[in-house]
Amino acid sequence: MKTAYDIIKRPLITEKSTKLVDTGKYTFEVMQGVNKIEIKKAVEELFNVNVVSVKVINVRKKARRVGKYDGFAPAVRKAIVTLQAGQTLDVFEV
Repeated sequence: MKTAYDIIKRPLITEKSTKLVDTGKYTFEVMQGVNKIEIKKAVEELFNVNVVSVKVINVRKKARRVGKYDGFAPAVRKAIVTLQAGQTLDVFEV
C-alpha cells in the first residue's frame, strides 16, 4: 500500500522550478511507477489544495565519472503539478 508520503519524495527547488511557482506550478520528485491520478491525490492529501493538472517527466540515469571511478546518477521521475488559481504551497516560499 502506497501512502502519500511514499509517492511524493521531495519538492524540487531549482532556478527553473522557482520561476514556475509564479504561474501556479510546483515541481516534485515522485516515486517510480506511480501515475498522474495517484500523484494528484497525494498532493491534495498532503497540502490540502486543489490540483488542476499533473505532468510527468522521466529523467534517465546519467553516466558520471569522479577521478578514476565510474558510476551513474540515478534515474528520477518528476511531476509538475498545477494548482487551482489563487492557491499556493508554503514549501516553495524562499
